[in-house]
Amino acid sequence: MPNPSNSPYALVADDDGLVRWDAVTILEDAGFHALSAANGVEAIKLLDQYAGSIVLLFTDVEMPGGPDGFEVARTAARRWPDISIVVASGGVQPGVGDLPDGAIFLDKPFSAGMVHDHLDMILPDGRKPEPLKALKR
Repeated sequence: MPNPSNSPYALVADDDGLVRWDAVTILEDAGFHALSAANGVEAIKLLDQYAGSIVLLFTDVEMPGGPDGFEVARTAARRWPDISIVVASGGVQPGVGDLPDGAIFLDKPFSAGMVHDHLDMILPDGRKPEPLKALKR
């Protein structure tokens, strides 16, 4: 596992603990220091707290108790425009205006390879952790 002090930060927001753990593991294997949130309110608090360090938001759509993943993604894009955004769902497809400009959508269930491919597409080269650059896909 990479040294978190040398790794860019990613935030995973998903109310399903198992899916959240899986996404965190995939991102850590790709070289990120991954933070996690169980809902939209927690996600926005962590984005505020780590605003200068988070380079990637990976959020589920359907989360109880506050803003859904689309709203979290739009808030992140508006307040922290340098953060790359992946929105994932197994039941909801994005409609017009749901995703902020530059964000990408990923269908669940996802595999590590799918996530790594999407990260390769969305992250600028200068913001990709070295392990992600080295992954064979």
